[in-house]
Amino acid sequence: MERVTGFFYWILFLFSPLLFSQNYWQQKVDYEMSVAVDVSSFLFSGKQKLLYANNSPDTIQKVFYHLFFNAFQKGSEMAVRIKTGKDKNRRFKIDLDTLLPSEEGFLKVFNLKQNGKKIKSKVSGTILEVALSSPIPPKKSTLLTLDFKGQIPVMVRRAGRNSEDGIALSMAQWFPKMAEYDYDGWNAEPYLGREFHGVWGDYDVKISIDKDYVVAASGYIQNPDEVGHGYSASSKKKKKGKITWHFIAPQVHDFTWAADPDFIHDIYPGPNNVDLHFFYKNKGSNLPNWKNIQPITAELMVFFNKTIGRYPYKKYSVVQGGDGGMEYAMLTLIARDRSFEGLVGVTSHELAHSWFQHVLATNEMKHEWMDEGFTSYISDLAENEILQKNLMFPHAGSYQGYLRLALSGFEQPQSTSANRYDYNMAYESTAYSKGSVFLGQLGYIIGPKNLAKTIKEYYKEFKFTHPRPNDFRRVAERVSGIQLKWYLTDWTQTTNTVDYAIKKVVGIEDKTKVYLRRMGSMPMPLDILVSFSDGQKKLFYIPIPLMRGKKQNPYSFNWEVLNDWPWAFPEFSFIINKAVDEIESIIIDPSFYMADIDRDNNVYEAAEKE
Repeated sequence: MERVTGFFYWILFLFSPLLFSQNYWQQKVDYEMSVAVDVSSFLFSGKQKLLYANNSPDTIQKVFYHLFFNAFQKGSEMAVRIKTGKDKNRRFKIDLDTLLPSEEGFLKVFNLKQNGKKIKSKVSGTILEVALSSPIPPKKSTLLTLDFKGQIPVMVRRAGRNSEDGIALSMAQWFPKMAEYDYDGWNAEPYLGREFHGVWGDYDVKISIDKDYVVAASGYIQNPDEVGHGYSASSKKKKKGKITWHFIAPQVHDFTWAADPDFIHDIYPGPNNVDLHFFYKNKGSNLPNWKNIQPITAELMVFFNKTIGRYPYKKYSVVQGGDGGMEYAMLTLIARDRSFEGLVGVTSHELAHSWFQHVLATNEMKHEWMDEGFTSYISDLAENEILQKNLMFPHAGSYQGYLRLALSGFEQPQSTSANRYDYNMAYESTAYSKGSVFLGQLGYIIGPKNLAKTIKEYYKEFKFTHPRPNDFRRVAERVSGIQLKWYLTDWTQTTNTVDYAIKKVVGIEDKTKVYLRRMGSMPMPLDILVSFSDGQKKLFYIPIPLMRGKKQNPYSFNWEVLNDWPWAFPEFSFIINKAVDEIESIIIDPSFYMADIDRDNNVYEAAEKE
């Protein structure tokens, strides 16, 4: 039985050292919901009771709900945006304007009350604006109740019915969800198919559905003997009537579920007594892959526990559903019949999101790169180890993606709202590739050991909160002793690029003088490897004053620290105490972790001498 409450998690949360900061606060919501689904008409109805705790210093006069399913309609903002983007959004395979009324999605709210008193609301696309009858003062709570009805759309993006894999119901973003109120105010942006930002809380959800359906959901099942389907060995599959599945999900910021009458349900033991649940259909080549992915998922969780921090829940589900791969609280939806390595790749990425987004809950609309990029970085490391790829540079794909972006002419700063990118390609590359390179290049700046320690400290300090870029920066500064404001600013708030060049190498008697030039606008410390004709190697390290410190030598050969190179000076030179004829090659950044957009000018080879 999986009967668990959120008390333990909230004790950890309340005693987090972060909360003793005078400036930090976050809201809390506790949901009680019951929903009944008609699987023949794809209509559902439900009731919601929401306890909203105002932990902000402000008096709340109104609240906002997300009604995500309203995006899946003709003429919606999402439908228009898909057509007006400057390039094709390849995430969408169906034109929303071609949907029949019975294929669209909608979510309607009625009978809305605050503390039992009816209140007024206004719908604007995917946002419900609610004027409160009684303002919520700081440190006070209010009870909001409502009824809702919805229609499950055909599978277009993330949520829907009858997916390409034949999964009956993928129920993501399905309920009226309270918008987050934080230091920026209300986060009530329309849903255009991109990112999310949710309020931490506890969910108590009851799902009434036909008895032959198997339900996979966020949280812990509360009535395993009643529902069966792998939750109780003694139960038998029932064919007629309806049954209610009861789940409790403590300390999460979302709740998702999927259902299908033909789901196979396996439970595999994970690390630290975590149960790994797998829900999938026996279709084509799926069965062997879905069986073989189970021990791999356990290994992946061990890896992430080791490199980030311990997974805080006792359950995680990998569910066939959705339209690709998408992370949710304690659960991921994974679609399409994939090769085994492809299934491992998407499982690794979505599982890593359990740390970078579902425990470290950044605002994805503002800082999607901290979610997708950090996840891409750590999952590349995991796949390299678990699949024994033995790649010297496992992040090559991310670096290549960033370089294409930087040279495309379409790049916008990473601080751009997820909804405001002109080009879908630029958004994807910025979130995933450039976000991953942020970490890889940070390791180049502060050293790989300090980066590994920073990731662990970041998780330890900011789990169950909404961390911001500066939060991560300050952890990295504390760990490394290096100032990093310049790095965060240039990398995330501008489109400045890194480009350093070896301009010339000149012999001066029995010594050699190397002339360097900064070609790009972004400053960067330099590791310069010199290889000599006798087989020896030496590393020259050039810090920049903005760092106010330097990293430790991460290489296995000699290291000489040179004077700082101030950004305002476009050129720099240094002396090698050997004759030019003894030098075989010179290379800027032998690690390849500095994201130089033109590596052709990073290398000097002896054959090029006049």
